[in-house]
Parts: sequence; C-alpha cells; structure tokens
Amino acid sequence: MSTKAPPPLVYGAPPAELANIPAGALQVSPLVPGSARLEDFERASLDEVVMLAPAGTIERRYALALALRALRGNGHLVALAPKDRGGSRLGRELLAFGCTPAETGRRHHRVCSVQRPDILSGLDEAIREGGPRHIDNLALCTQPGIFSWDRIDPGTALLLANLPPLSGRGADFGCGLGILARAVLASDAVSALALVDLDRRAIEMARRNVGDPRATFLWADLRERPADLSRLDFVVMNPPFHDGGSEDQALGQSFIARAAEALRPGGTLWLTANTHLPYEAPLNAAFKTVALKAASGGYKIYEARK
Repeated sequence: MSTKAPPPLVYGAPPAELANIPAGALQVSPLVPGSARLEDFERASLDEVVMLAPAGTIERRYALALALRALRGNGHLVALAPKDRGGSRLGRELLAFGCTPAETGRRHHRVCSVQRPDILSGLDEAIREGGPRHIDNLALCTQPGIFSWDRIDPGTALLLANLPPLSGRGADFGCGLGILARAVLASDAVSALALVDLDRRAIEMARRNVGDPRATFLWADLRERPADLSRLDFVVMNPPFHDGGSEDQALGQSFIARAAEALRPGGTLWLTANTHLPYEAPLNAAFKTVALKAASGGYKIYEARK
C-alpha cells in the first residue's frame, strides 16, 4: 500500500537565485498569513526544507531546530540568510546541532546545505528557548521573534500614557502581544476590538493575553485590505517601519491608509511613531483633522479624525 509523499517545506521567501524552491512547497513562515505551522510537523516526517533563516539568534536556532527535528534521516535542509542578519553564524549553528553543512557565499548571503545526520544534539534546548513562555517583567505570554517580545517598547508606552478611554467598535493594527488592546478594553464603553497582526505568533500570544469576549483576532497583512473591518469608531496602532531588516516607510503609510478605510466618518485614529518618520503628509491626506498629542523620547503621538 503506497503512502503519499510529504510535501517539501519553504520558510519565508528565499531568493530564487540562491535556493531552488521545490514545486508544491508548503509555506511555514509565521509571517505569511495562512501558512502552516512548522511546529506541527511530526519528527522524521519530511524529506526537504528550504529556509530563509530569521535574523534573531534565538528565533533562528528555534526554526532550524524545528526543521531538523521534522526531517527524516538524510532529509535535506537548505538554510540561508544575509551575512549581516545571521548568515555569518548559520554554519556554526548547524555544526553545533551535529550537522556537517556545505557552506557557500553568494550575493551577500551565506547558504548552508545539509543532510540530516542520524544523531543530532541540542534541538530540544533550542526549541524550548525559542518557544512560547511567560515573562515576568511583562506578566504576559510571549515568544522570541515577536516585535518587542521581552519589553514594552517606548512608543507603545507613550501611547498608553496619552490614550483616553475609547468607546464603540475598534481595532488594534499590529497588535503584537496585546498590550495596547488590554488598555483599550479597560474601557467598558468599548463594544468590540479586532486585534490584527502579520505575525501568527503575535496572534497566538495575544489570544492568551487578552481574555476578553469583546476581542477577536485576525492574522492578516495590513498592506492589503481586510474585508471584515469597516465602519469602526476607532483604531489604535504602533505601525512597523522595517521590512526584512531595512527601513520601509511605506509600511506605516499602508497602516494609515487601512485605518482611514476602516473608520466611519468621525472615527478616530491614535498612532504612535518614531519622531523621524514623515507620517504627517499621509495623515493629513486621509483625515479631516490631525493633532499632535505628545512627543517625547524620540516618539510622537497623533490623534487623527476622519
């Protein structure tokens, strides 16, 4: 009796000129909405994984360990990363797991190809270190790789200090661990709050951290238009401004555009951002009134009314 061959996996978006993505590869990056969870694949169940490895050390070792755990004996892993975003350490990390990587350098990347050996070491430790945890200084569930996973970032702290009680239906764009959402839901006048994030891990942790029946959770890319967010009374957000390690001001501009589309006439956006980011023009283009509410420590807070 024949069994169906397991699909090859791809993690992230490895450059096509550096790695061959097998036909029919199943995406497993937590930053691609709708992708499968690498954590869910059984030990020794896969033949091939191609990975654009994460930049963060703990997150990268976690992803590598999950991939190696899921590979069968002699299964094939190709892992690559820019030299200045973890690539220079990839080979040593794979060696530490017990692999013998064939390593090359191309286009400012390091590319490591390995056949899974019979004996591996340190996988369980790396998976524990990179997995979900409760962190005491936040009193929240979190996971390495999520934005500001082990602290409250200063922009969010400034918004929390200036955010008034809100009311009606709203959304938290780029919700992260749910820190802003918890503050918003402290107001009994809030009837519903949609928490939206690109990162599946953030949505999973926010579900744990925001135990409120008024909250819903949406794993989505806000550069696109979520179909079920409209006629909102308010939006709060701390938009990202990096994509793949490089500053990308278009990300914040997309968040502002999505907020304007989702809000009803008279609805309000509360936004925190680094002082140097030029969001005033898109705010003024999309909203009737824009007011600077606070500026401190390199961050600024805006209230914009549609």
